[in-house]
Order: sequence, then structure tokens, then C-alpha cells
Amino acid sequence: MDERVEDGGEARGARAPDAGADGRAEAASAAGGGTAHERVRRSYDTVAGEYRARIGDELAGKPLDRALLGALAEEAGAGAAVADLGCGPGHVAAWLAGRGAGTVVGVDLSPAMVALGRESYPEVEFRTGNLLRLPARDGEFDAAVALYSLIHLGPGELLPALTEIRRVLRPGGRLLVSFHIGSETHHLDQWWGHSVDIDFHYLEPAAVADALRAAGFRIEAELERAPYPHEAETRRGYLLARRTD
Repeated sequence: MDERVEDGGEARGARAPDAGADGRAEAASAAGGGTAHERVRRSYDTVAGEYRARIGDELAGKPLDRALLGALAEEAGAGAAVADLGCGPGHVAAWLAGRGAGTVVGVDLSPAMVALGRESYPEVEFRTGNLLRLPARDGEFDAAVALYSLIHLGPGELLPALTEIRRVLRPGGRLLVSFHIGSETHHLDQWWGHSVDIDFHYLEPAAVADALRAAGFRIEAELERAPYPHEAETRRGYLLARRTD
């Protein structure tokens, strides 16, 4: 999914539990709300239909995102196996499938998001899972994207999640990540009129770059951009990296 923080968008499928947490320490939430990952999953299940309706065509208004995704697809090569980690309702995965990828797999922690993806994009394979224990073989993918999914990881989970992503990439495989820039945590208990319980952890580019290097990636490109007029008022960071061996 993408970045729905204030206006309900930028968070792209949050792979907290299922898109990046399968095993990661799931900090228990206070007052019986379940683990942090469970709260993320429930929140995305709750807004899944609204999310698809509002954000399913977001790439049409994001030329830089399309350019970066296109560069990733071109570098991966025709017929490549590509993973969209934190795929939400699958629109980015479908875009990649239409740009020459051989196999595209979308992974999300939200069963409701996965169900919408299967319904809408039969050309994409969808799996329920999380960033900390991905439902994929070692070296299964030539490239992967994680757009606004790292922002749902708890403290201490960024490096384990990136290490897990490295596991499912072949040597030399590319990874594109995006995130909201900052150091704060944004909490939502209402999202498009639905009751939710979800945190968005903004990230500093230097911290993400350091974690990528520690996980075994080489940084190939780093960009920042201001929000488009239809987006929440946050700066966005993008890092393109390659598995080193």
C-alpha cells in the first residue's frame, strides 16, 4: 500500500505482522489491544475496501514513483520474478506485471487486502505474510519493492526485516523502498470514518540506508521529494539498493 497517513493513504499494506513480521518481536499493545502487528492487520482489514477505492489508481498521479518502479523493472530484466512486499490491494504489483515482469508476487499482512488483490488482479500471485518471515524461498526474486511498508515496523525490527528481504532476493537482486521522512510516530484511531488502531513510524533516510548496508545491500540511489498536492504533507524518501552477494 502506499502512504496514507493523514488523508488515509500512505502506508502501503503495512507489513508489520504479515508483511514483515512473521516472527519479529511483536510488541504487545497496551490495554488488551493485541500485539502491534495484530493491530496493524486489523486496521488494514477494516479499511481494505475504502483503501482500494481511494488509492487503487494512485500511480497515475505519481510520475516519480512510476519512473523508479520502471527503472527497477528494467534493471531486473524481462521475465524477472518481482515481489511487492506490503502490496495492499495489489495495484503496484499489477503495474509491475504490465511492465514485463515474468512473475509478480504480492505479499501483505492483511487477509482482506490479499483477497481484494486476488479478485482484481489475476495476473499477480498473492500471499499473506509479513516482512519478518516472508512466505518465499531463499533467492526466489530478482527484485522487490517495499513502498511505505517499513513504516509499520516496531523499534528494532527494521534491520531484521531488511535481512529477511535480502534472504528472498537472489545475489545482485534489487530492492526499492519508500517511506515518510522524519523521526515521529503518527497514530490513527479513525481512518476514513472507520475505527482503527495503527501507528506510522516516520524514518530518517540515513537510518534506513545504514540498516540496508548492515543487512547486506549496497545503496545505488537515494532521493527525496515533496508531497504531491493530493498527498499527506510529508516528505518522502526513496532508496534503491542491490544485494551485495
